[in-house]
Order: sequence, then C-alpha cells, then structure tokens
Amino acid sequence: MKHVEEYKLDNPVWNAVSEIHSKFAIDYNGTKFYNPDYCLFGGFIDIESTKEATFQYSSLTDNFFVVGTQPALLDSLKITKELVCLQMIISEKIELSIDAEIVELNESHNEALCNLVNLVQPGYFKNKTPLLGDYFGIFKDHQLIAITGERMKMNDFTEVSAIITHPDHTGKGYAKQLIAHVVNRIFDQNKIPFLHVVESNIGAIKLYEKLGFVTRRKMSFWHISKNQ
Repeated sequence: MKHVEEYKLDNPVWNAVSEIHSKFAIDYNGTKFYNPDYCLFGGFIDIESTKEATFQYSSLTDNFFVVGTQPALLDSLKITKELVCLQMIISEKIELSIDAEIVELNESHNEALCNLVNLVQPGYFKNKTPLLGDYFGIFKDHQLIAITGERMKMNDFTEVSAIITHPDHTGKGYAKQLIAHVVNRIFDQNKIPFLHVVESNIGAIKLYEKLGFVTRRKMSFWHISKNQ
C-alpha cells in the first residue's frame, strides 16, 4: 500500500469536505458538514464548536449524522441512535472475473438509483448524492437491480458506498462484482478504497472480508434530530 496519511480516516467527513469535497462543505469553524442536498454527514475537530454548528445545521435538515466522536448538543437537539460501524480498508486490487454487464450510471438513471437505495437503506441517500462520486449498476430487463458507488473522497482515499442489491435479485454475485469494479477503479486512480458497514451486518462483513477488506477501526455515526 502506498504511503498515505491514514490517520485522516479517523475523521473521514472532516477530511473529505476539507479536501476533494470542499465545494460541498458548510463550515462552522471547527465543525464541517456536507451540504444537506448531497449528504447528511458532519465531522469536527473542535468539540466546543459542535453545539452551535449542529444547531445551525438543524435549520437546513430535520435529521443528520455526526461521524466519529460524540458531539455536544444544545437542548433543542437529541441523539436518536448511535450507529456503530466497522471502517474497513483494502490494500490491493480484487482478483475476480466479472461476467455481469456493469453500466456507469448517469443523470438519466438518477431516479432509479435513488429509488433502489431508499428501498433497501432508507434515510441516507439524497437526490444529489450521486454527484459526490461515480456510480455503477447492473440492469435486468431494463430494471436497475444492483448498484455500488463512491461517496466520501479525500486526496488519498475514496469511500465505497451504496452497495445495494434489489431484494428480488440477491445471492447472484452482483454485489461482489460491482465492489470489485469500483475498488479496482479507485486503485487505478492511485487512491485507497475504504467503506463503512454496520457492525451487526454480518453477511456483508463476511463478503467484504472475502474480497480482501480488513477492519481498521469502529466508527460511530450519531443520528441527530430535533427535540419535539
């Protein structure tokens, strides 16, 4: 693996919106968020800034996530859940024969892409999320049935995200072929792929490990909403 500043993965949102994704950033002086039209994630380097930052961001969206260390909140906001994920990283290309036809998705596929993600993993994907990276899909009978794409991007790292297969088409190897395609493409760009997976999703973790991903650390996604 090339020499990189791997510590930046300890604060992935902050570093993504400070580097490649800076044009999507909303900066609250010590806490940074993605523009909520694109992604509902924030990160910080100064915990003292999180009270005011989360309060201001809550005027833009009803709920969102702070990724990493638990933030401080004003009384008007609450943590509704802590989503504990494994942050996994891979060090070399995936050797896998790909027999599915993988299509690079474009704006014309946006509705189908958003519908599929929100069918399987509602609440994370916004209409402009696909603009954060490149997304790829597999079609059957003109229906989008499996996808994988890119979300957070830093100078040296790209997050593999939205690893989704329609429930009617699971178990056919589509996910691993899409992951291999996206991972190898990221390596071709001289970057290192990483991903986040909820620690209870044992099936997905086993698949990622089989493909060569290893767990780097746990990462908490703090889901925050307004106190009603």
